[in-house]
Parts: sequence; structure tokens; C-alpha cells
Amino acid sequence: MDLISPFATYSPGLLLACAIIMALGGVIKGAVGFALPMIAVAGVGSLLSAQETVALIVLPVFLSNLWQTFRQGLAPAIATGRRFWRLNLIMGVLIAIVAQAVPLVSSEALFLVLGILVSTAAGVQLAGWRPRAPDGALARQRLEILTGIVAGICGGLAGVWGPPVLFFLIALGTEKTAQVRAQGMAFLVGSVMLIAAHLGSGLLDATILSASALMCAPVLLGMALGVRLQDRMNPERFRRITLVILCLAGLNLLRRALF
Repeated sequence: MDLISPFATYSPGLLLACAIIMALGGVIKGAVGFALPMIAVAGVGSLLSAQETVALIVLPVFLSNLWQTFRQGLAPAIATGRRFWRLNLIMGVLIAIVAQAVPLVSSEALFLVLGILVSTAAGVQLAGWRPRAPDGALARQRLEILTGIVAGICGGLAGVWGPPVLFFLIALGTEKTAQVRAQGMAFLVGSVMLIAAHLGSGLLDATILSASALMCAPVLLGMALGVRLQDRMNPERFRRITLVILCLAGLNLLRRALF
């Protein structure tokens, strides 16, 4: 992989700004287990096109999710994969299919839909509403399938499939450590499918793939700091910080779409 070619396409200042944004995303992801793609899409998306932004984040997102999934070891990760296999299977397949349409979708429409969904869902929860999963195994399976569909469509189009997964896990009342691990598993599956899909769609050319590799170091350094913060947070503070970040990310996506 040629790590010099990105500097021939993008200015050093632009790459540095992207690295700072990605490092911030790594800190937040380490602390609450998500939001790296949303912060990257919102921040880097103000500097690059939506298509370039989606391509730029694929490698650091993959590595950060790999770390998050297996942080507690192999056995807990396997147990999480078995528990949420429907969600991950449906989401992964849809990401691979829907991602082929990325070059055909306008940046403004993409950001507008995501911004409305994310900011509305997070805002009503901050106002006091708590999502609750329905009683009964069959009803929960249906909710898991629906979550997989929504997450797959959002992930394929914009590389952001975290909010539906997160709201589903909150509705289940998942314990903090288990929630972060489940998020990591879902995000890992999605990032693998996204890389494969965009290698096929042509969005990941040699230059943007090299630029994506350059973003891995700042993300992992930021995530290392964020993980230390996560271990010190109580569950309620963890939940509220998660929702605040979701709401801010959604509002920024709306700003990007409208202005």
C-alpha cells in the first residue's frame, strides 16, 4: 500500500484536519462504544464529499471494531455473536447490497435522512422517554430483524449503522460492558461487509485506501484514551453521554444537509 499517494491528492493540512477529527472520534468510541463513523461523516464530511468520507473511514472503523469486540476475550465475543446473530446477518447482507448505490445518492439527501432519524430518536430519549423492547421472544425477534434491516440500509448508504443498533440494545436494557461488546460485534460485521462492497463498487481506489490507512493510527490512539474513560463511568452517565453524542451528531448531519 502506497502511503505517499494521498499527499499528492490531498493537502497535508487537509489530512491533518481529518486525522484530528478521526482521533476525536476514536476517543468517543472508546468511551461509549460507538459514534466514530458519525463523527467522521459529520466532521470529515464538511471537508470532503460524502462518497470520499465513507471510503476514508472504512479501515479505521474496522480496526476499532475488532478491538472493541474482542477486548474481554474470545468467549464473551462468541456468546455475543450467538445472541444477536439475526441482527448481524441481516444487517451485513443489506450493507453489502445497498452500498452499491452510494455513487448514485446525493450527499444532501443522505445527510438529511440520517440527521432527522438520529437527532429525533436521541432527543426524545434525553427528554425522558425510554425505549422498551416488547415482551415475548417472538416479538423481540421481530424487533431484532427490523433493526437489522434499518441498520443495513443506513450502513450501506452512509457507513453509519450505529444508531438503530444502539437504540435496540438500549431497549433491551443491556448491561454497559455487554452493550459495548454487542455494538462492537455489529459494527465489526458491518465494516467487513462495507469494505468488501466498496472494493467491488470502485469507491475504494488505491489513493483513498491509502488515506484510510493513514487514519488508523490517530483513531486507535484516541480509542485507547477513550477506553480508560469508559471504565470509570457509571451506567446512567454512560447512557446519557451516549444520547447526547447521538443528538449532536444528528444535528450536525442536518446542518451539513441544509447548509
